[in-house]
Amino acid sequence: MKLSTACSLLMALPLALAAPTCSLKHTSAAPPSPSSTPTNPPGNTTTGAGTNGKISMAWFADWHPDYSVSNVSWTPYTHMAFFTAQPSSAGTVELIISDPSMVDQFTSTALANNVKPVLTVGGWDGSIYWSSSVATATNRSTWATSLVQYANAHGFSGLDFDWEYPGKQGIGCNIISPQDSVNFQYFLQEIRQQAPNLTLSAAVSIFPFVDDTGSASTDVSPFASVLDWIEIMNYDVFGTFSTVDGPNAPLNDTCASGNQLGSAVSAVAAWTNAGFPANKIVLGVPAYGHSYTVPTSTAVSGSTLNIYTAFDKTNIPIGDSWDPPATTPDICGNAPVGNGNSGVYNFWALIQDGFLNQDGSVASGMNSLFDQCSQTPFVYNPSSQIMVSYDDAQSFTAKGQYIDQAGLLGFAMYEAGGDYNNILVNAINKAMAGSS
Repeated sequence: MKLSTACSLLMALPLALAAPTCSLKHTSAAPPSPSSTPTNPPGNTTTGAGTNGKISMAWFADWHPDYSVSNVSWTPYTHMAFFTAQPSSAGTVELIISDPSMVDQFTSTALANNVKPVLTVGGWDGSIYWSSSVATATNRSTWATSLVQYANAHGFSGLDFDWEYPGKQGIGCNIISPQDSVNFQYFLQEIRQQAPNLTLSAAVSIFPFVDDTGSASTDVSPFASVLDWIEIMNYDVFGTFSTVDGPNAPLNDTCASGNQLGSAVSAVAAWTNAGFPANKIVLGVPAYGHSYTVPTSTAVSGSTLNIYTAFDKTNIPIGDSWDPPATTPDICGNAPVGNGNSGVYNFWALIQDGFLNQDGSVASGMNSLFDQCSQTPFVYNPSSQIMVSYDDAQSFTAKGQYIDQAGLLGFAMYEAGGDYNNILVNAINKAMAGSS
């Protein structure tokens, strides 16, 4: 999952085991976006959510100054997750949320729109203290109690756990232990006992949790017995951290010889083969893409757009206004990499910056390719030499059809504010219902 921001302490309870200190800093701070930033106001034409009992979910990121609860288009969704709270440091458990006043507004508005509000806990830069928070029975009980009390007090219908990652390093300074996965399982059992009224879900990678040897577990069925569902985060498969440009969120990659880093199809196979039932799997889908600087001589051959090509790592595009350049050390104290740019473009920003038309189609003057193997669109601006791998209505339709045909439970989109006039969510809802 993408980065969370945190600044307001809501709750602190003692832990039996104090965790080492690691400064909690914003990894990025988003300035106000231009006034022309597209939003998704209530009342837009939408395709109904939750057909045939499917989950239509998105994460609501609470730190965008120009995208608040009032901007959310609720109709396409069955669930909306407030992102994020996180466990934190030395001797305490803290629920840290950037705007405490927004929480009750979020839950009350969701419920008024017949959408179930869920609280997501963790995130890429919010997983430093997950391990210590569940390391002992006392810690697990304390952490579970604080979360359940908070969720019930503020009207949440469920808790969504985004630990990146049990037993594996994520951002770089996470506390990790070989016992993380089994301790996470014990924690989930504890919280299930304390909160039979709440749904419990987990955002997971495209590979199953690791066991105490560091290998992918061959049996995750104990998690299936306590979780209502998992969201497989099938995005960021390729990005500016890769050696070549490639699909951000490939549906499949079996025909991409030499570039098979993972896909929705392979991820679902890995989790189901390890004992997690398909009908409890929600597919994570992105409303954003990754951009790269690629010379025209490399990117285009005649009228054909090339992909899986080398890009200029010293000149990462700035991306959109919601993900500005990093200018300070990250939460682990590491200096920004390269020019500090992320190259991330939300779907609305591709329209705002002229890559796409208002209806999501490719704008005049751009080179484009729809990769049939991964079911991913690419767009290239020859003037700026920026290549973007993203998702559009066609790729979301393909993912919705896959959800329907594979018997999955639904989708979860990161993030709600990334869409434009519900183009993406309408496409996946319609396809998931078997009507496209």
